[in-house]
Amino acid sequence: MLALGLDTSCYTTSAALAGEGAEPIQARQLLPVSAGERGLRQSEAVFAHIRQVSAQVEAVMQAAPGPVSCVCASSAPTAAEDSYMPVFRVGLAVGQSVAAALRVPFFETSHQQGHIMAARYGTNLTADRFVALHLSGGTTDVLLWEQGNLTPLGASLDLHAGQLVDRIGVALGLPFPCGPHLEALARRGVCREKIPVSLEKDGLHCHLSGAENALTRMIAAGEFPENIAAEVYGVLCRTVLRLLQRAAEQTGCPDMLMAGGVASSALLREMLMERNEKRRAGLKLYFGRPEFSGDNAVGVALIGLEKLKRGEAESRAAAGR
Repeated sequence: MLALGLDTSCYTTSAALAGEGAEPIQARQLLPVSAGERGLRQSEAVFAHIRQVSAQVEAVMQAAPGPVSCVCASSAPTAAEDSYMPVFRVGLAVGQSVAAALRVPFFETSHQQGHIMAARYGTNLTADRFVALHLSGGTTDVLLWEQGNLTPLGASLDLHAGQLVDRIGVALGLPFPCGPHLEALARRGVCREKIPVSLEKDGLHCHLSGAENALTRMIAAGEFPENIAAEVYGVLCRTVLRLLQRAAEQTGCPDMLMAGGVASSALLREMLMERNEKRRAGLKLYFGRPEFSGDNAVGVALIGLEKLKRGEAESRAAAGR
């Protein structure tokens, strides 16, 4: 069995193939963003996906070890009923068309579920119940994963983690998306924890806009860019750990999976592991492989494969009755 996955996000056009007992195959291309800009308008991103998506599908299909058994596409940012974003309609339309042409089943999932599935791939996290933290340009969500179902626990109430990284990075003159460039800068700086963590009383909802304002003032005051970058990762690390500690207390679940593009930062991972051990927080932190942490269609393809296998199992069970 082989599943084709498609994901057309605000950052990346991606396609992937997932099969049983084989390494996923993926192809992806960043959306074109002009220097000094912090992303594309939805209409611009839609047209960019239309220009790029066929090349990504062709790339993975040329490497396919066999025929495609199903197609799965992310059709919305999250699984919430009111979740919608035009960019995902490109992957949805292409996926439905490919499935119809191949006469194979078509499945839908969300961008967020795909991120979590991709992050889990290749880890030794086997629990059916764990806490997932989705850190990206459009999401800073704390979620409870229970056998594939997601329950929201907390989130940022203003700015998202990836937005903080990109806004400060662009203000420092770095290319968008800024994550790798800001991280490289931060490794040369010193974090003195000048930026306070801002949490709601429940400990599961945070604010990051205050951090952006404070960092912007540091830029205006002529602070060293390296130290400003280090402060970005410092406040993210402390915020994330506080959110996860509260989630563990509420759910009784110590297993924590980091997903999303911001979670692919090696520096943030190092800081979280070190602080978790130093503070004896007792959290079991799991990180996806970096190549499967940013926006990608690997998790979407894996979800399609699971849905297909589940459907076949149900069909066999029905036939045996």
